[in-house]
Amino acid sequence: MNDRIELRAVAVTTRIGVLDWERRVRQTLLLDLDLPVDARPAAAADDLTLALDYSEVVTRMRAFAEASQRLLIETFAEDLAAELLQAFTLPWVRIVLHKPGAVADAAPVRLVIERPA
Repeated sequence: MNDRIELRAVAVTTRIGVLDWERRVRQTLLLDLDLPVDARPAAAADDLTLALDYSEVVTRMRAFAEASQRLLIETFAEDLAAELLQAFTLPWVRIVLHKPGAVADAAPVRLVIERPA
């Protein structure tokens, strides 16, 4: 199956970082997700209940981030992947996590992970 939902630059706020100042403030991360789907049943019936409701995915990601306190972006991404795989019964997930401001005068640091169920 080659169908997938792609979510791009979804902003979430969380407490993340190794430095003391990072953990004192909420930071914005940007998340890109690739989520495998079989779009045919939903398309044939024009029925949301047969589709992956990406608004629910975003709601779940934001709730996860809001409750999260991690030191490392690696831990955040791994834990988010596990949460999404379980909650939405996905065969795999790809997450690109962008952390703006992690390195001065540079584009956001990016971590890319792909995890099977």
